[in-house]
Amino acid sequence: MFRMAVAHLARLVTCRSSLHTTVCVHRGYSKVSSALSKRLQAFESFREKNNQRRAEAQEKPLTICLAGGQTVKGTAGVTTPLFVAHSARVEGALVCKVNGELWELARPLETDCELQLLGFNTLEGKQAAWRTGACLLGSVLESVFGAEVCREGESELGLYCDYILENSALSLPDVEEKCKEAATLKHPLFRLELNHEEVQQLFQDSNLRQQLVEEQMTGPTITVSRCGDSIAVCSGPLLPHTGLLKVFKMLKLQPVTLPNQIECSGVMRIFGVVFPREKDKEEWELEQEEAQKRDHRRVGKDQELFFFNEVSPGSCFFLPKGAHIYNTLTDFIKSEYRRRGFTEVVTPTLYSIALWERSGHWEHYSENMFTVTSEGFETYALKPMNCPAHCLMFEHRVRSWRELPLRWADFGALHRNEPSGALGGLTRVRRFCQDDAHIFCTPEQLEEEIVGCLDFVRNVYQVFGFSFHCLLSTRPPQCLGDPEQWDNAEQQLERALQHFGEYWELNPGDGAFYGPKIDILIKDAIGRQHQCATIQLDFQLPIRFELQYVGQDRQHHQPVMIHRAVLGSLERMIAILAENFGGKWPLWLSPAQIMVIPVGGNSESYARQVVQQFCEAGFMTDLNADQGATLNKKIRSAQLAQYNYIFVVGDAEHESGTVNVRSRGGKRLGRRCIEEVLSSLIQLRNTRSNQNEF
Repeated sequence: MFRMAVAHLARLVTCRSSLHTTVCVHRGYSKVSSALSKRLQAFESFREKNNQRRAEAQEKPLTICLAGGQTVKGTAGVTTPLFVAHSARVEGALVCKVNGELWELARPLETDCELQLLGFNTLEGKQAAWRTGACLLGSVLESVFGAEVCREGESELGLYCDYILENSALSLPDVEEKCKEAATLKHPLFRLELNHEEVQQLFQDSNLRQQLVEEQMTGPTITVSRCGDSIAVCSGPLLPHTGLLKVFKMLKLQPVTLPNQIECSGVMRIFGVVFPREKDKEEWELEQEEAQKRDHRRVGKDQELFFFNEVSPGSCFFLPKGAHIYNTLTDFIKSEYRRRGFTEVVTPTLYSIALWERSGHWEHYSENMFTVTSEGFETYALKPMNCPAHCLMFEHRVRSWRELPLRWADFGALHRNEPSGALGGLTRVRRFCQDDAHIFCTPEQLEEEIVGCLDFVRNVYQVFGFSFHCLLSTRPPQCLGDPEQWDNAEQQLERALQHFGEYWELNPGDGAFYGPKIDILIKDAIGRQHQCATIQLDFQLPIRFELQYVGQDRQHHQPVMIHRAVLGSLERMIAILAENFGGKWPLWLSPAQIMVIPVGGNSESYARQVVQQFCEAGFMTDLNADQGATLNKKIRSAQLAQYNYIFVVGDAEHESGTVNVRSRGGKRLGRRCIEEVLSSLIQLRNTRSNQNEF
């Protein structure tokens, strides 16, 4: 049975590699247009050249080690992880890791390796499925509905496809059905790395596609794939064929505003998800129900934390309670800065483009920057990051080795011109603030500084109760800098991670072009992963700014620059925390800490004294003196508003100087002396405890 499946896949690959397929018609598919036919011919020409280069690789025996110690023999350049998965009878594999590197199942293995097979229950497997689903969706939109597809991709929420369809509207159920039909054809997927010139040739029939591809290119090459009779731009591994996708669900349609276009461009975006099994869909639907209950936009509205307004799209208005959370998080990080030798700096928001040209950002990032013109000729840009300003500060005067390491933190407002279609609550905004810091150190200090950064991350995430793991992203195929410098930096990062002692994985080739990095992935209360903290080495900015310090040898040396953030964007972290806690904030972070409820007699005057006493101690304390509501209704209202503690006070409490305490969960903690309660709550707050009782 397995041999038949492999043979069938081989026949599909052979069939699809011929140019005859560019004009095939499949089950209701429309005939491929002339433009698409030329695009397919160009793709196959590039693929043939690539196959010739691969054919030159020498075949030799290799050993593949699977989880659990099982080993499989194979042949370099021939044996694929897909073959190994079938041989070892591993079901549900969608993608894999080869010696820690993400790898497609249909890509032949090259050397002896450790092979990790990943299914839909992993982040990598889910992303590969959704990435493949986006390619298939683009193919269906083009072949069946006659749309012009200009962009496709996946996110942590699902897949999407941007398209233009003149004088017609899509029906989501129809799209689902056509995707399901197309998937059953088991189209194989082929990927190629193309340079700028080749990409321009491939998409020469579409100026819009060329423009969007230009924006997606972060290096000298970009990955494109073929699915059926369509070509897509993709950012990572794909499934071997579309037959592994069984269940499709299209979620919504919305217009997209493209960069540098104020008016509607006619581009629509379709969102969806896809699953290998019906069971996977059912599990996803349960997760979505829980996620909707915890949605930070719902929490923000119910608790009056923040809102957005079209007068400033993508910029959050934090109300008093939201500002309390914002400032508490900032104060938390600042307290850690004081312990760890960081000093805070304040830098401008607006800079001449001369700075961005010097840093290199203008060439690669200008379309994502907001610009203004002064006196009709001088162009300035709002800063999207702090690093160039910190380089200016370093070069402001001669630096000595005795000053290093310099650890500068900056909470300045940042602005990035994100597309309107990408904006979503606090998770993607145009105006935001990071707990941003840059460290300038000597090469000899690098490892110790990295360990210090990792310890900083661990201490902060432990407070929130997040589990996490690290990814070491190493030199990409195209990078800047001396190879020996890269090797040394990667070795120091690896030693730092080993010294750190937490779980980490190698992420080969995913470093930035200017330096390796460590990304930290956290897992929230409902199992979702988020990348927030990052520790990034930068070899290029010190070169561009000609940064130097005078060493012990009285010679000039170049410092190493480390970009690092723990929370990342404060806005995004507030969204993550709101959903992680489900709006039930721990006391130290809560915008609704204490509700005081007077009951009977002359207790309101005493209740106001209690409110004042706890407010003076720094607690967010409110009073419910509504005489038209019953005690039970007031208590229930406070619980629904997620007040951590409810103090009921009457004549007995007034006479004894006590409060009757209830927790948010309804537990009665009894009558307590005010001084005892105040002391206990101060202790809970100052230790940033997540406990609900004292």
